[in-house]
Amino acid sequence: MTFPMSNPPALTDREALLRNRARVHQGALFLHDLAAAEVKDRLSLVNKTFTNPALVTGNQEVWQGRFDTATVIEDCETLSLNPGAHDLVIHAMSLHWANDPVGQLIQCRRALSPDGLFLAVSLGGQTLHELRACLAQAETEICGGLSPRVAPMAELRDMGGLLQRAGFALPVADSQPINTEYRDIWHLMRDLRHMGEGNALAARQRKASSKKMFEHAAELYDSYFPGADGKVTATFDLIFLSGWAPAEDQPQPLRPGSAQHRLADALATIETPLKD
Repeated sequence: MTFPMSNPPALTDREALLRNRARVHQGALFLHDLAAAEVKDRLSLVNKTFTNPALVTGNQEVWQGRFDTATVIEDCETLSLNPGAHDLVIHAMSLHWANDPVGQLIQCRRALSPDGLFLAVSLGGQTLHELRACLAQAETEICGGLSPRVAPMAELRDMGGLLQRAGFALPVADSQPINTEYRDIWHLMRDLRHMGEGNALAARQRKASSKKMFEHAAELYDSYFPGADGKVTATFDLIFLSGWAPAEDQPQPLRPGSAQHRLADALATIETPLKD
């Protein structure tokens, strides 16, 4: 007997995400500014000229000005990318809202010509772990339950694994933590709304939460995560991914056991064999 395949439940409510992005305040997009500057810096270190780049983003106003020769693609579930059409694809600050991040990477991989470069930057890791913890504790204690309020963030190792699953050569994943300070939890949540990063989870609670719950969360935040001068701290982790479309002339990893010199000799140290 066979059973019909069912799609997993969506993580993100796309309509809610688009509503949030429509309310963006340009002055609050400091994370995008930092991410875009870092991407440009990394590209400057690549000894290659890109003639047909593509830019996948949900925040066109921020990114297109910095990559004005790129074809801008909306970060839909199905990307408007033609196979083999680009020598560079940048996925800009949208991957953490994707319902199928592996599918996003695979589509970008297919859009690259041989030896084309993929670069992505996304929120992940320990992003907003302070806010997540305080809201969860406050809601549990005041309301007796828990609802999704902060999008789950992928860890660096998991993101690197996605590159391999998508078929990229020479995959690299690294992170850049950004530690910030806010007057209080209210200032932080307002800034998240202004940058279009409010709650767009499909399983979010639709009715308004009690003021008492948020006041308790603010008290917890002040207590657990104090900053300087009466402020509170908040963490953002920018995750950077890079990989290349496979090509015959790319460097290849050596076969295990084919090294000509011992690492212990290079380090001038004594090698201690492990016991069986």
